[in-house]
Amino acid sequence: MRTYDCEPTLNDLQVLEFCHNGYLMLEGVVPDEINKRTTQFLEERTGETFGKIVDEDWFVDNVLTNPQAAGAVRSLLGKDFSLTMPYMANHQAEGPGPAQGWHRDGGSVYSHELDSLQVFYYPQDTPLAMGPTEVVPGSHFLFALQGFMHHYTGIREAVSTAAPAGSIFLTVYSIWHRRGASTLGGTRNLLKYWYMRTSPPERDWVIDPEFDLEHAYHVPVKNTFNREGHRARNDAAEMFYWLCGKQNEYRARSNNLPVYYYEQRKLCKYCGYRVR
Repeated sequence: MRTYDCEPTLNDLQVLEFCHNGYLMLEGVVPDEINKRTTQFLEERTGETFGKIVDEDWFVDNVLTNPQAAGAVRSLLGKDFSLTMPYMANHQAEGPGPAQGWHRDGGSVYSHELDSLQVFYYPQDTPLAMGPTEVVPGSHFLFALQGFMHHYTGIREAVSTAAPAGSIFLTVYSIWHRRGASTLGGTRNLLKYWYMRTSPPERDWVIDPEFDLEHAYHVPVKNTFNREGHRARNDAAEMFYWLCGKQNEYRARSNNLPVYYYEQRKLCKYCGYRVR
């Protein structure tokens, strides 16, 4: 297992925002030369052989350990996080084409614990017309059976990840997402890979001395996909406290939550999903 360490780049508010939204966009962070080289590599490989790109030093140095991306990953997963498995997916799509159905990837676990990050990289310009991925902010805490998600069409709070070449975005694995509709011809490449935590959570990102942990618990948030504002706030706060290594402190502060909140969490446990 390959691990990597670097200086964290996110501060308290940015980590808290990730807990709320479940994703982070980093636009144009990979150099153009590497984007072109990646695209050429994909064009020359067929089947699964493109996955060998993870063994190329130029790809590791500029994408997998890209300073901006790796700094954000280090902030969320702690020191010595593991690099991608010896496998990489390319969500290649030929346009024009309809939007994909909303889904969460297989094996999703609903939890306030963040032990991994699912990451996507656009090696080419991907405007709206190319069908970029869409995500629903805050949906990483929203339980839904896969079969009950496909009937949704446009979701008001959905956000497009349309971005220039060299953009990387990080997500919580369970976030709702889909490939957007495309109106242009041509190939859209989207590389998907993962990072895993190897160290216990602790608040060792860029700490703002003026930031009060109470802010994490009480910060107001808008409703997410018709979720109650207090539930979205509490879920994000618990994830933030967990990342700080202070989940027990969060539980002590949350004793004033309504009884039905705990009853709902028990119902989720009865369904076999780990919701803490």
